[in-house]
Amino acid sequence: MASSRTTSRVGSTGLYGSRIGDRLGRAALTEVIGTAILVFVGTSTVVAGPATGNSLFELVGVVLAFGVTLVALAAALGHVSGCHLNPAVTLGLAATRRFPWPAAGVYVVAQLLGGLLGAAATWAVYGSAAREEGLLGATTPQEGVSAGQAFLAEALVTFVLVLVVVSVATDDRAESAIAPVAVGFALAAGIFAVGGLTGGAVNPARAFGPNLLAGQVGPLWIYLLAPVVGGVLAALVYDRLLSRGEPPEA
Repeated sequence: MASSRTTSRVGSTGLYGSRIGDRLGRAALTEVIGTAILVFVGTSTVVAGPATGNSLFELVGVVLAFGVTLVALAAALGHVSGCHLNPAVTLGLAATRRFPWPAAGVYVVAQLLGGLLGAAATWAVYGSAAREEGLLGATTPQEGVSAGQAFLAEALVTFVLVLVVVSVATDDRAESAIAPVAVGFALAAGIFAVGGLTGGAVNPARAFGPNLLAGQVGPLWIYLLAPVVGGVLAALVYDRLLSRGEPPEA
């Protein structure tokens, strides 16, 4: 039964009940807009402290900004494009044949563009201080954190995020109404876990725009590659191992 459910969803139904159809351009535009909003809200919260001198915006504020925004966007846009907003999610779905590869390429480009636009919006709203003092919320390993540690941290937390996404947003057995909340909480948990080490990107598109515009390109490879590794692995683990599991009979 689990096998037939998986097969029926490949190539037809996406995340949050969205349909995988022919209107790729509109879906991609939705990904651009959604990713831009996510990055703008999150990075604006990051730079608000340095740019305004307000110390209120610490890690908790950043966690809430990203997590709550993702909940809202998944609920608002999930039925349109699947609300991936993250190349790690898109490529994980494609690797498990839950999303077509040609469309995945378009989605990834759309998400990276959205990340750029979101970071640019933060720069425009908060001015030069956002870039000079807040680095547009760019994610970089903290002092004393090696590239290997940062890579592992980003891969692990993205594994958690994508595992939650593919389980609650693609499996008919999961309660669909709770899916956006679960995904937003998973992102918040990931940022909580490694924010003090890596900045907690958990998303190549979230790192791409701010790091590129702020000139923080040295560590960018970590944030582009590690989440993809974690996301694809999570999708494979759920698809090949966990999705076919059932609790024992009484």
